[in-house]
Amino acid sequence: MKMPAKQWLRENRGFLVFLLCFGFFRTAIADWNPIPTGSMRPNLLEGDVVLVNRLAYDFKLPLSEVVIARLGEVQRGDIITFSSPKDGTRLIKRVVAVGGDQVEMRDERLYINGEAARYEDETAVREPVAGLGEWPARRVQEHVGGQRRQVQWLDGVHARSSFAPLTVPPDQLLVLGDNRDNSADSRYIGLVPRQAVIGRAHHILASADLDGVWTPRFERFGMALR
Repeated sequence: MKMPAKQWLRENRGFLVFLLCFGFFRTAIADWNPIPTGSMRPNLLEGDVVLVNRLAYDFKLPLSEVVIARLGEVQRGDIITFSSPKDGTRLIKRVVAVGGDQVEMRDERLYINGEAARYEDETAVREPVAGLGEWPARRVQEHVGGQRRQVQWLDGVHARSSFAPLTVPPDQLLVLGDNRDNSADSRYIGLVPRQAVIGRAHHILASADLDGVWTPRFERFGMALR
């Protein structure tokens, strides 16, 4: 016998309220984002789940993308989640240049507003690459625009390591993956409109090694991103 709609609503109102509160929280305040690929290695690993602050830049109407209030500005060096301007896929990358910045890349070296990046502390490692297995890579500390982060290149992999000088328009962002030779970023998908930004990732909530048994990586729980 089919249950009347009013009775169903009455018996499940607690669950419905929970769903509404959960939806409000995830779409307006905070969210979490699993890392499915190695595009942000070595700083984010496949199997990490990052905490995303949706109030870092905008307050949006819950369950929508309508901006009610602008709360802050995206800064160089921020790690953001956003909807790809190419196909709407949710991505996570690092902001390298914001509106008004002039940026270019020459043979893997970044230039921001005429300042050439410095690369220090190069270390040879072997990195897992989907379909290729363990691959030789070089990790370095990149210093540019008042920011410092660890990035890497994969030896023998030919990505877009140069692009002409570009002045980023207002309310646009140029983003790159920290794994420079294995990232679908602004070199391939174009600039990211500010309105496509979902939030700023700031900590790793949890992490598990995608080794078939999902071994927890407890040392990464709660780790701050930089």
